[in-house]
Amino acid sequence: MGFIILLIYIALPIIFGFFPWTKNFAETLFGYFLNPLKNVLYGIWAFLPNLFTIIVIFLVFNYTIKGIRFLKLEIERENLKLSGFYPDWANPTFQILKVILYAFMFVLIFPYLPGSESPIFKGVSVFLGFLFTFGSAGSLSNIIAGIVLTYMRLFKIGDRVKIGEVFGDVIEKSMLVTRVKTTKNEIISIPNSTVMSSHTINYSNESENGDGLILHTTITIGYDVPWKLMHETLLKAADRTDLLLKDPNPFVLQTSLDDFYVSYQINAYTKNPNKQAGIYSDLHQNIQDCCNEVGIEILSPHYRAARDGNMVTIPANYLDKNYKAPRFKVSIHKEENK
Repeated sequence: MGFIILLIYIALPIIFGFFPWTKNFAETLFGYFLNPLKNVLYGIWAFLPNLFTIIVIFLVFNYTIKGIRFLKLEIERENLKLSGFYPDWANPTFQILKVILYAFMFVLIFPYLPGSESPIFKGVSVFLGFLFTFGSAGSLSNIIAGIVLTYMRLFKIGDRVKIGEVFGDVIEKSMLVTRVKTTKNEIISIPNSTVMSSHTINYSNESENGDGLILHTTITIGYDVPWKLMHETLLKAADRTDLLLKDPNPFVLQTSLDDFYVSYQINAYTKNPNKQAGIYSDLHQNIQDCCNEVGIEILSPHYRAARDGNMVTIPANYLDKNYKAPRFKVSIHKEENK
C-alpha cells in the first residue's frame, strides 16, 4: 500500500509537468519530497566529522575501562597487591570508576550530538535530571551507604552477624540492600541506610583472624555448692562439647553474688560461629549431665521446697541404688515445770 502511494506521488508531478498551466504544481510536489531528503543528506554529511569525534572518544574510554577491569581482576586474584588496598575493594572501586568515566564521556560527547544546542533538547535534559534527582532520593542514600559499608569492611558474604535485631548469615551485599538469612531460613532484606544507622555485631571476624569467638552461658547455683566444684563441673561440660576449642582453654567467671545464688558463666572458644545454636544446645545438655553426675541440683533462683521427706531434683538414674528420700525431722522440746 505504501509503495503504491509513493508511485502515485511520483507519477502526479510527471503528469502535471506535461501541461504548462500545471507545471508549477509538479515542481511544488517534487519539492515537498526532495527538499527534506536533501536536508537530511546534508545534515548527515555535516555530522560526519562530529560522528568520528564521538567514535574516537568512545573508543578511548572503552579501552580505558577495559584496562581498569584487568587491574581489578588481578587485585581480586591477589596477583597484584597494593598496600592498604584490600581485594574485596576491587570490584566496588571498579564500578564507581566506570560510572564516573561513562558520565565524563557523556559530558564530552554531548556537544557533538545533533540538536544539542536546541532549547527543546536542553529542556528535556533538565526535566529528566529533575525527575532523577527527586525520584531517587531514597535510592541514592542507600547507594551512598552501600559504598561506605564496603570500605568500612564491617562484614562480608557468609559472615554471621547481628544487625539491629536481625541475626543470621550475610548472603548478599549490593549497593541498595544487605540480605541476611536467619537461623530459621528467613531471608531478610535490610536497606543499607538502615544498616548504617544500626549497630552491627560480626561474630565471624575474630573466628577467622583471631583466637575464635567466645561463646558463653550463665548458670545460677546456691551457696551450698562449693565454687571450686562448680568450676570443675562447667569446665568438664565445655570439654565434652563438640566444636568448642580445647586451646585456648575454656574458663569460668563468677559474675555476681546474689541473695540466694551465685552466677557462674562458662566461656569457651569456637571457630564455627555459624553453628552457635547447635553448640549452645550441646553445651547446655552437657552442663545438665555433668551437674547430675556430681550431685549438683540446678535450681531456680527462687526455688522453695521442704527438703525433709522430699526427693531431690536429680534424675533417678544418677542417684545411688539405695537412695531413699529423707524422713521428716521433728524436734520435741520438753520443759519440766518447777
